Amino acid sequence: MMKPVLSVNRLHKKIRGQTIIHDVSFEVNEGEIFGFLGPNGSGKTTTIRMLVDLIKPTAGEVHIGGYHVQTEPEKALALVGCIVENPEVYTYLTGFENLAYFARMLKGVDEARIWEVVRIVRLEGRIHEKVKTYSLGMRQRLGIAQALLGWPKLLILDEPTNGLDPKGIKELREFVRMLADQGMSVFISSHLLSEIQLLCDRVAIINGGRVLAEGKVADLVEQANGYVVWQLDEPELGKQVLASNREIAFIKRESRLIDESILANMQNAFITVMAADQIPGSVEQLVERHIGVMSVHQIAPTLEELFLTLTEGEASG
Repeated sequence: MMKPVLSVNRLHKKIRGQTIIHDVSFEVNEGEIFGFLGPNGSGKTTTIRMLVDLIKPTAGEVHIGGYHVQTEPEKALALVGCIVENPEVYTYLTGFENLAYFARMLKGVDEARIWEVVRIVRLEGRIHEKVKTYSLGMRQRLGIAQALLGWPKLLILDEPTNGLDPKGIKELREFVRMLADQGMSVFISSHLLSEIQLLCDRVAIINGGRVLAEGKVADLVEQANGYVVWQLDEPELGKQVLASNREIAFIKRESRLIDESILANMQNAFITVMAADQIPGSVEQLVERHIGVMSVHQIAPTLEELFLTLTEGEASG
């Protein structure tokens, strides 16, 4: 089997006697877009700083391309391009001058490679202008170009969509997918659930310094109960029948957890939270009680629902 590009094993970090990263483990494979999802303050950036040897873990190991980051940092980090928080660029220089400056620090990076990354991030038309004239999205692309200069196997982006407008986010999404299609592994941390769900192949969900779940996005979403919108000819009696199953919960229409456009033409519809495999049996129960089932509308759960379920469970545990 192919070795993972990034392997994180039982990572811990203690600061001033307090453990802030607890037993974090995950792997990122070649050509994969891996999402590291959690709210602000969940431990994402601290973990990334340990991945690239900016801070030392209290315990645990990080391997990049098979090299141990703590004992072979030069070999490991030569395989990484990284932007932690904001791209570090010189605004009084042009984009090209910035890239040429950083290229001098890397072995074998010539002008041809600089132009190659400029084309990859689509900055050809503005590369000779001063960075202070760039939009936030352009600065982000310049930062990514800088991270790509050394032909990395792994690109690490910490909250890359922060401050970007919808057009910039869409461009970044397309660009990251293109890199993955070319075989690069991309590790993206974010608190934006919708972006992670749209972009990533697999995801680890972190909160309070602990990984709560890890897996393919579709598989994780399937673990969360979805919403089911019921339209019955006798809704009040139908609610009583369904309420006999303690695994079925009811939510109010005005909770705004459901897109109002879905409910617009459904008179007297009500919403339950339940597993998909409970729907056939519930319909059978209703029919046995001579309650007409006019429609059953299943709404797939989102990564956000799973996240809320996991974090609520952690808070109550």
